[in-house]
Amino acid sequence: MKQVSSSEVLVDLKASVRDYLVRLYPEHDVDALTEDVIQIMGFDQGLVAVESHVNLWDETDIVTITYGDSIKKDGEYPLQTLHNFLRSYLSDTINAVHILPFYPFSSDDGFSVINYSEVNQSLGDWENINDIAKDFKLMADLVINHCSSRSLWFDNFKQRKHPGLDYFIECDPQVDLGDVVRPRTSPLLRKTDTLDGEKHVWCTFSHDQVDLDFQNPQVLLEFVKIIKLYLDHGVQLFRLDAVAFLWKKLGTPCINLGETHDVIRLLRLLIEHENKDAIIITETNIPNRENLSYFGNANEAHLIYNFTLPPLVLYTMLTGKSDLLKQWMMCMPPAQNGTTYFNFIASHDGIGLRPVEGILSEDEVDELAALMQKFGGDVSWRSLSEGQLRPYELNISLIDAMKGTFKGEDEFQLHRFICAHAIMLALEGVPAFYIHSLFGTPNDQQKFDMTSNKRSINRHNWDCDELVTELADEDSLHHQVFTRLTEIIAIRKRQRAFHPNATQFTMHFDDSLFAFWRQSQDRRQSIFCIYNISDEVRNLALKDVNLIELDEWHDLISGYRYLDPREEIVLQPYEFVWISNR
Repeated sequence: MKQVSSSEVLVDLKASVRDYLVRLYPEHDVDALTEDVIQIMGFDQGLVAVESHVNLWDETDIVTITYGDSIKKDGEYPLQTLHNFLRSYLSDTINAVHILPFYPFSSDDGFSVINYSEVNQSLGDWENINDIAKDFKLMADLVINHCSSRSLWFDNFKQRKHPGLDYFIECDPQVDLGDVVRPRTSPLLRKTDTLDGEKHVWCTFSHDQVDLDFQNPQVLLEFVKIIKLYLDHGVQLFRLDAVAFLWKKLGTPCINLGETHDVIRLLRLLIEHENKDAIIITETNIPNRENLSYFGNANEAHLIYNFTLPPLVLYTMLTGKSDLLKQWMMCMPPAQNGTTYFNFIASHDGIGLRPVEGILSEDEVDELAALMQKFGGDVSWRSLSEGQLRPYELNISLIDAMKGTFKGEDEFQLHRFICAHAIMLALEGVPAFYIHSLFGTPNDQQKFDMTSNKRSINRHNWDCDELVTELADEDSLHHQVFTRLTEIIAIRKRQRAFHPNATQFTMHFDDSLFAFWRQSQDRRQSIFCIYNISDEVRNLALKDVNLIELDEWHDLISGYRYLDPREEIVLQPYEFVWISNR
C-alpha cells in the first residue's frame, strides 16, 4: 500500500470535510466552517490514513447495555458499583459496555440531556467514566436529535440570546405537518413563551425533548465539540440516538433525509481520524429497508441496530414457527467488511414494532401486543397521519415475555429465554445483552407505578448485595439465567465461525426448527446452528444436515460426537445444538 504523509492526510481530510459542508450548508462560509471543525478536533500533522473496509471486531466482542445506576450500593457512586460488578462478574464474559446517558437530564431516564459535557452527579464523575473505559470498550450515547427543555441552550432560546437563540426549529402551527412521521402520540409542536412572544418549537418525542436545528451549522459545531470531549474521556463506540429524525424539511416525512446521512458520514470521518478503532452505531428504530441504508457504502455506520430481531425472535418463540424468521433472514444482505449488525433481543427501551412492518400483519402485531399485556407488560402507541393509533412498542421484560406461548403460560420459560439468546449469539453480527437479560430480571411493576413511564417496567435498579445473593443461590432463576448465558457466551467466543462477518446461510427444515450455517472467513470451521423453537420434542435426521464426511463433528454445547451418519438428532423443547467440525 502506498505510504501517505500526515500532511497529505490532513489535506485530504479537509477536502472531504469541506465537501460535506458544501452539501449541508451551501449558503454559509464553508471554508471558515471547515477550519472550525478541524480546529475543534485538534487535528495536526500527526494524522494517519484511515483504512476502509477493516473489521474492528471479532468473535470475542460481546456488549452489555446498562444504565449507570442499574446496580447500586450504599456509600458508592453507582458508576463505581457498576465498574466493580463488571470486573468481578463479567470481565471474562463481555469486553464492551454501553452506559446509557450518564449526563444531567430532566426526563426519559437520561435522553432529555440538560448538559452534554457533565456526568450526572448522582452517578459519579468523569474519573469513574475514565476508569471504566480503561477496562472495557466504552459506548456512550450522542443524543443528537434533541436536548432538554431545561438546558442552557433552550433557556437562552426563551431569553433570545446566544448560544441557543437559533438552535431550535420554530414552526407556524398553521403549516400542514401531516407528512411528518411520528413515533409518539403527543403534539409535534410545543407552545413556548419567549421574550419575543409566543413561539412553537418542534418536539419529535416529547415536549421536554426539543429538537435541535442542524440546518444551523453552529449546532453541528457544538456536537463536534461534544464528540471531541467524549473521545478524550475514552469513549470508543458512539451510539447516535434517534439519528433518523435529525434533519427536517417541510413537505417531507422528516425522517431518513439525505442530509441526515451526510451528517453521519461527516461525523464518522472526524471520529475515525481521531481514533482509528472508534465505531459509530446508528440507532434507527424504523422499517428494515430504511435501517439498512445507514450502512451507506461502508462510510456511515460501522454497526446498525438489528431492530427487526427482537420482535421477530419473540414472535417466533411464541408461535413455535420459524417461517417468518427464515424469510426475513434470507433477505438480509451480508454486511460488507468494515460493517456489521448490532444484534440484540432486549434493551432499555421496549421491543419496537415498526421494524416488523411488512413482515407481521397488523392482526399478528395486535395479537402479540395483547399477549404481552396478559404476561404483565404494556404497549406504547404512535399516531398515524389519519389520526389512527398503532402499537409502536412492547413494554415488558424479556424474561416475562417468555412466560409462555400463544397457548398460554407453561413450564418452559427459562428454556425459551435461553434458546432465544442462543439464536442471537450465533447470528452474523456483534451480540449485545441488556444487563437485565443476563440476570433474568422480571417486570418492575412498582417502578412503573411510581413513574407512569411504561418503559420503567424494564428498567429495574438492583441493590448490589441483593443481586450478588441471588446469583449465588443455585435455586434462583437469576442464578440459572446468569450461569447458562455466561457458559454459552464463553463457547461462542472461542469459535472463529462466529466472527461477526463470517459466512451465514439459512437452512430449511420443518418450521418448528430454525437453523443456519456459519463458516469462518478462512473456511476452516463450519457450525450448523439448529434450534427447536417449539414446546414439543423434535427429531432431525443427521443426513439432512449434510455434514462433510471427512470431518469430525461434535456439538459445542453438550460435547456429543456424531459418529454415525444415520443417527437422528433429538431436540427437547427449546433445545439447540451448535454442530462444529473443529
